[in-house]
Amino acid sequence: MKAAELFVKCLENEGVSAIFGIPGEENLDIMDALLGSSIRFITTRHEQGAAFMADVYGRLTGRAGVCLATLGPGATNLITGVADANMDRAPLVAIAGQAGTTRLHKESHQVLDLVSLFRPISKYATQILDPGVIPEVVRKAFKVSQAEKPGCAFIDFPENIAEMAIDGKSPLKAQRAKLPVPPQEKMAQAARVISAADYPIIMAGNGVIRGGAAEQLVDFAEKLNIPVATTFMAKGVIPFSHDLCLGAVGLQAHDYVSCGFDRADVIICVGYDIVEYHPYLWHRDRNRKIIHVDASPAEVDEHYVVEVGVVGDIAAALKGIAAEAKGRRQRLADTLRQAIVDESSQCANDEGFPVKPQKIIWDLRQALDPEDVVVSDVGAHKMWMARMFKAERPNTCIISNGFAAMGIAVPGAMAAKMVRPDRAAVAVTGDAGFLMNSQEIETAMRIGLPIVILIWNDAKYGLIQWKQMNHFGRESHIDFTNPDFVKYAESFGAKGYRVESARELLPILRQALADRCVAVIDCPVDYAENIKLTEKLGHLVCPI
Repeated sequence: MKAAELFVKCLENEGVSAIFGIPGEENLDIMDALLGSSIRFITTRHEQGAAFMADVYGRLTGRAGVCLATLGPGATNLITGVADANMDRAPLVAIAGQAGTTRLHKESHQVLDLVSLFRPISKYATQILDPGVIPEVVRKAFKVSQAEKPGCAFIDFPENIAEMAIDGKSPLKAQRAKLPVPPQEKMAQAARVISAADYPIIMAGNGVIRGGAAEQLVDFAEKLNIPVATTFMAKGVIPFSHDLCLGAVGLQAHDYVSCGFDRADVIICVGYDIVEYHPYLWHRDRNRKIIHVDASPAEVDEHYVVEVGVVGDIAAALKGIAAEAKGRRQRLADTLRQAIVDESSQCANDEGFPVKPQKIIWDLRQALDPEDVVVSDVGAHKMWMARMFKAERPNTCIISNGFAAMGIAVPGAMAAKMVRPDRAAVAVTGDAGFLMNSQEIETAMRIGLPIVILIWNDAKYGLIQWKQMNHFGRESHIDFTNPDFVKYAESFGAKGYRVESARELLPILRQALADRCVAVIDCPVDYAENIKLTEKLGHLVCPI
């Protein structure tokens, strides 16, 4: 058989069910081999869209999403999505065709040193130079990609190697290592520190979701009566409706949840990665005791010096610590939580137009079931979604926050719909982020993925305006014009809706979700609320 056929068999062996990408000249043999494969190839309209789909696919399944491009510009178009997956700890395997090895030593058409290009944004990057190593390369790529902390693996596959004959080789057994239980003495040490604390607080990160430890986290918090704040990427790991939930941390401004960190004497960081929320923002004075519970040792940071490190399986760690620690009765969670809950409903009946961000989020939550998935793009809307969207389940509010790449929402919602076909998938995006990958509406229509795209329309780079006004009190080059989004959606055969009053939003959301088609909602947003929020938080008096 051809080397490309062996390569595809190795992908099948890894449990790959879908590959997102674009065919090209230098991946011809792979594309031909896929014709006889059980793997579904999703032809996208841009390689960045393919990478973002693989990114969210990996994040939701825990198995590496796979994207494929040709050499040169096809491969470089993957970079943003690949970097996002690698920094957001989503397992992903990126594959690129390459020129024949006979012309890699010299300047040649579309040839780049792709391994060197991808190495800084991946855990493993290699080039296949002999068909006999294909089983080892593919097995290592998936093993490394899916190992905690997960990320990207990159494979460069030259076209003349792909067409070579290879016999006597077969895929290697796919295996996944199990994380060890943390040392008992470390769990006991953490329990002693927690038992002696007056005001402990938990900060849960995305590692809790990756480790399948959400249930254990809630049990831990309940047994010890400790409030929980989550990072943006861990929203839903404790239901917002839970009495111990303090919402999400991540804003640079001093928010209500920040008051909990100000008062805390022990901060229990569970599955937390400093890329999710820099320690200097929540531990400026460096005088709290930090307990680090994670699958990996803590990163070195002057604001994150650990008192106790409990390294290993997170679920086992939480069970072990809870078995020895003493609970308490304290009012920190009750007081703070009430302020957070009260604020979340203040704009529920607001009829201002353009629609306030708080109202958009309120209505979106009313329209969705707890298990439905929203994928937030990056922009001013992301800050509002992260702060105020009430996630009730893990991985139901997907936010790119390590790399924070614009353009993820539309392809990400498509991947979410593929992974969870029985749940609604909504892309929450700004008008700028939407147009970065809106071409994938055609892909969604072609393969039958009914998603809802909710555009927060302000005809400018709203987040940058927010930052400019805070820093300089004036704007600089943030305005642009938009197409007619309703007609734009209809040109793809999708549904298009325009919100013309605050009262229309919820009925339109419900109709769009019922359409069972790609539906685009153009919702004008009142981002005057951005500056108001900044001013409010700047004068915030902690209610504890």
